[in-house]
Amino acid sequence: TRPALMPPSSDAGAGCDRRGGTFPEKTPGERDAGKGLEMRKLVLSGFLASEEIYINQLEALLLPMKPLKATATTSQPVLTLQQIETIFYKIQDIYEIHKEFYDNLCPKVQQWDSNITMGHLFQKLASQLGVYKAFVDNYKIALETAEKCSQSNYQFQKISEVTLLYKPIDRVTRSTLVLHDLLKHTPSDHPDYPLLQDALRISQNFLSSINEDIDPRRTAVTTPKGETRQLIKDGFLVELSEGSRKLRHVFLFTDVLLCAKLKKTAVGKHQQYDCKWYVPLADLVFPSPEESEHCPQVHVIPDHELEDMKMKISAIKSEVQKEKANKGQSRAIERLKKKMFENEFWLLLNSPAIPFRIHNRNGKSYLFLLSSDYERSEWREAIQKLQKKDLQAFVLSSVELQVLTGSCFKLRTVHNIPVTSNKDDDESPGLYGFLHVIVHSAKGFKQSANLYCTLEVDSFGYFVSKAKTRVFRDTTEPQWNEEFEIELEGSQSLRILCYEKCYDKTKLNKDNNEIVDKIMGKGQIQLDPQAVQTKNWHMDVIEMNGIKVEFSMKFTSRDMSLKRTPSKKQTGVFGVKISVVTKRERSKVPYIVRQCIEEVEKRGIEEVGIYRISGVATDIQALKAVFDANNKDILVMLSDMDINAIAGTLKLYFRELPEPLLTDRLYPAFMEGIALSDPAAKENCMMHLLRSLPDPNLITFLFLLEHLKRVAEKEPINKMSLHNLATVFGPTLLRPSEGESKGHLTLASDIWSHDVMAQVQVLLYYLQHPPISFTELKRNTLYFSTDV
Repeated sequence: TRPALMPPSSDAGAGCDRRGGTFPEKTPGERDAGKGLEMRKLVLSGFLASEEIYINQLEALLLPMKPLKATATTSQPVLTLQQIETIFYKIQDIYEIHKEFYDNLCPKVQQWDSNITMGHLFQKLASQLGVYKAFVDNYKIALETAEKCSQSNYQFQKISEVTLLYKPIDRVTRSTLVLHDLLKHTPSDHPDYPLLQDALRISQNFLSSINEDIDPRRTAVTTPKGETRQLIKDGFLVELSEGSRKLRHVFLFTDVLLCAKLKKTAVGKHQQYDCKWYVPLADLVFPSPEESEHCPQVHVIPDHELEDMKMKISAIKSEVQKEKANKGQSRAIERLKKKMFENEFWLLLNSPAIPFRIHNRNGKSYLFLLSSDYERSEWREAIQKLQKKDLQAFVLSSVELQVLTGSCFKLRTVHNIPVTSNKDDDESPGLYGFLHVIVHSAKGFKQSANLYCTLEVDSFGYFVSKAKTRVFRDTTEPQWNEEFEIELEGSQSLRILCYEKCYDKTKLNKDNNEIVDKIMGKGQIQLDPQAVQTKNWHMDVIEMNGIKVEFSMKFTSRDMSLKRTPSKKQTGVFGVKISVVTKRERSKVPYIVRQCIEEVEKRGIEEVGIYRISGVATDIQALKAVFDANNKDILVMLSDMDINAIAGTLKLYFRELPEPLLTDRLYPAFMEGIALSDPAAKENCMMHLLRSLPDPNLITFLFLLEHLKRVAEKEPINKMSLHNLATVFGPTLLRPSEGESKGHLTLASDIWSHDVMAQVQVLLYYLQHPPISFTELKRNTLYFSTDV
């Protein structure tokens, strides 16, 4: 197997110069000054020393190459030129890259100055990682060739040091870790900061792209039988056991899947795992979709409960921020953090709904719940890859099981439960706002198929599917060119999954959450705030199992997306006051709202994810232009258009109004009304607020409300609950005015997301309310009539 990207051993101590010098020790007084920058020097010194060892190793690896090449052209060659090229492929290039890097970095560290810049050196190093990709792709054949040559040629056996061949791979991991450390100790206003960030992004993307097809070469565990077992993958999964959800740590070894839980131990005691069950991979099977039909249905937690919990977490986060800002008591902060952890843990257990079933051919079945098809296919692929080898069935004795479970703590690669409370304070809070993504095209498919992509982003520690392209039929090179707008709530990663569409009705699975379309490839990139937050589109490629998907993205922060630019034109409907449009049309509800709603009710009401799945931006823009021009072909165009684009046009219309439908003036009152705890007072206030809206706004709002309720009636089919719809439309119909929002935007993004939660709650209140009629509302005056 190829070598994995291992966390490096600390193979160096204090920094030392290739020419024999050492770095002078600092006095304690000097150390205190600019501690962060001092740490920078320490990190660099250690790295420089290990870089020296690495260059020496590369030199040792290259040493036999020249004499071997010299004999290759003689009558008694040790190796052919072809074999030499294969074994030493790219090593000379790697050596030269690192030698140049070392020679440039060494004097900067020796003549240290805290303002020194060396980010460009790391950036250049990262930009040359393509050489490593070529090395990795050739690695397996280089190893096989070297082994063959060693067996057949005694001379080569003596001069070769094949074990050094994996060194270049380990090096990339080492420099990625160093970049992490350097960033931690580099002030964000230092000129090196953006350069190091860029270098880290390139390195991480490179590592994740090659880690996918490398078998980890981790510390082996030897069972009493003397077999070597390696840990291939581990992570936290939610298991449905005896009707309740349990958090498990699952370990995949070369021949067995082990499900464990962390034992509760006294503080300071060595932590241990407890084995819940294990299945030898030789006995492990995945049930087919047909078999899954007979499995018990998964109880899915209603969306509104999950959203309520998110709201609570956001509120606690903002309290923590306030306490920190006011230099609050650490005990109060700890108490809040504990509460936050409990709530996040509940969310982690209850949000996953995609079943991942595992069956032991000797009997028992197990069921995990995952939040994303991405994770499910990762686990499935990793297991299936190992099952291609000749595996034996076995039973572990209690001693063997104890040894194996005992090794889990030492070997695990995932240490913390994925909740934000486990993050360090200095970690990025993620992005809040809108990510615009254009999925251009894909290539690399072996045979033509019906292909589509889905986009996922993370939110509250787990991933959510946000958009889906149309299916491109019967092709090896799909050209989607579709643009989507995705709302981010503290997101740090974007995933693209590529599927082949299954049109065979007999294969369709009844289990609501099961996706039967085949995953062709999947990839993930980090959303680096520095890189994403530019006004221009940024083009990128995700590589997945030999498939390349081209896409572009740009990010709009919350404050930018709030800016409503009133339309200068008197004609058209987008960006024009709702009262102006209804007066001009002599209508009670704008024509655009009626037509879009009619079309959605005609053919989109059973569409899975209607209003949540983004429509194609170019289609939406085309519809916008037709409505603005009041074109005669509107109806023809609507009947032909993809239904998600029509739903997207309706959302865009409300978002581009010069002021939100529920008005700037009433926004603070809506926020206060929804926060009332007495039901009668809340009812009074919320109805009074509706009554206070201008008539065109009120009639349009009630028209939309009835439509959304009809959509939610089809929830078993379209998966859109009242809560889902409130989440989509709430922040669009109800937003603070720019003056209001400026005050908010100085606060943490958590407080901001708390505001969004309240907007969702306002719409949800009206959606859950018995039908509200315009005339009844106007007839019933309040017990008290105060101006809002």
